[in-house]
Amino acid sequence: MNNSFLPFSKPTIDEATIASVADTLRSGWITSGPKVIEFEKQLSAYFGGRPVRTFNSGTCTMEIALRIAGIGAGDEVITTPISWMATSNVILEVGATPVFADIDPVTRNIDLDLVEAAITPKTRAIIPVYLAGRPLDMDRLYAIAAKYKLRVIEDAAQAIGSTWRGRPIGSFGDFVSFSFQANKNITTSEGGCLVLNTPEEVVLAEKYRLQGVTRSGWDGIDVDVLGGKYNMTDIAAAIGLGQFSHLDDITSHRRALAQHYFKVLGPDFEARTGAQLPPAEFENTNWHLFQIVLPDTITRAQFMERMKAFNIGVGFHYAPIHLFTLYRELGFKEGMFPIAEHVGRQIVSLPMYYSLTKADVERTCAAMLAVLG
Repeated sequence: MNNSFLPFSKPTIDEATIASVADTLRSGWITSGPKVIEFEKQLSAYFGGRPVRTFNSGTCTMEIALRIAGIGAGDEVITTPISWMATSNVILEVGATPVFADIDPVTRNIDLDLVEAAITPKTRAIIPVYLAGRPLDMDRLYAIAAKYKLRVIEDAAQAIGSTWRGRPIGSFGDFVSFSFQANKNITTSEGGCLVLNTPEEVVLAEKYRLQGVTRSGWDGIDVDVLGGKYNMTDIAAAIGLGQFSHLDDITSHRRALAQHYFKVLGPDFEARTGAQLPPAEFENTNWHLFQIVLPDTITRAQFMERMKAFNIGVGFHYAPIHLFTLYRELGFKEGMFPIAEHVGRQIVSLPMYYSLTKADVERTCAAMLAVLG
């Protein structure tokens, strides 16, 4: 048996991409330039011709979307407590108030019934998260948004390659934010992109991306909004272009690996172990992560430690945001979102990445079954 360490995530960078990065370094144009423009062009084509701008993270994209939407002090934004804390931190960054709604126990995405119940006269937007790349019911999400005249900032950080009714996530809707961080299905090492709606939003996004600057003529320069330093480099875009060319293969391979997890674990896995598998959905989900929720007979730390003894890495995504100190100080407390708290305490992410093999899946499953008894 191969006993080398098996991480839960690992990027795959091919030699052609490495050569492209080297060419970019030799070109002398290493900050935002022709590679960024080409990457944005290809992303726009993939998203049905919608305007796209790239950034140095998938966090600033959400903050910029909120700013473009005019959301700030006195406004409420509804989101999920199960996500990376960036999803709600950006709400605080613009001076608005995060409002959490509990999650669906099966999909582990935000419960749209609870979203609608949480809407108040102060609500201005919803930030849904597509955990592990699984979209929400997009029709219902946008019906709710239209009913209450809310903006939607989709945290699609994990959803590049996912679809809804045959259409790529990002090719429809309102603002859509993607991450290209190192463990995502495609990476730029660090980076992200924002899918926008109108030329006016594009202009604002470009201002917020680079210090609020507007240029005109040879030497005309002005600043009329407070921007930051969020531009993507050509080095990152060169990686992104190489990765993006493999997106369909990456998505297909991840779906095949997910199907193999289900096959190896068998239909009685949940009954035998008390663990909860994700929904077996292979049409829309890009399978960014393969996650199980552990039974209460074992702690997550115990499970991770015992899997490490088999030389297998396990991650977890995510701890409940509302129980972090920063959010407790805002008045959130234990017991407010019981499903999210249970899932956030027991969820684990098993190995899932492009270079993972079916033999690696079998090794992971054997170790997991041994650990769970």
